[in-house]
Amino acid sequence: QVQLVESGGGLVQAGGSLRLSCAASGRTFSSYHMAWFRQAPGREREFVAAISGLGGTIYYTDSVKGRFTISRDNARNTLYLQMNSLKPEDTAVYYCATGDTVQSMAAPYDYDYWGQGTQVTVSS
Repeated sequence: QVQLVESGGGLVQAGGSLRLSCAASGRTFSSYHMAWFRQAPGREREFVAAISGLGGTIYYTDSVKGRFTISRDNARNTLYLQMNSLKPEDTAVYYCATGDTVQSMAAPYDYDYWGQGTQVTVSS
């Protein structure tokens, strides 16, 4: 079955950087869209970034444009999120996700498989 395992979270000061990774297994990685979502305490899960199977299409939520970069290495079955200029409001649990038939790359309900999440905490 499909398994997604995130890593790379941690505590960082505002203005710092982190790189999240998501190791995927159980399917042909390059055939499917992948995405990052995040969820802060007391808030709904929100879209962060998504990338198509071969990397030709990428979307970001407005609040991370210019600061975050999503990428994938299909040879390594790994998804990445490079996060620069981090802000306290970026504090959340970050999840990677993939779906069988993703129609709307920013919609959580379109994704069938989720990792366990990795905590990112940005101190001011």
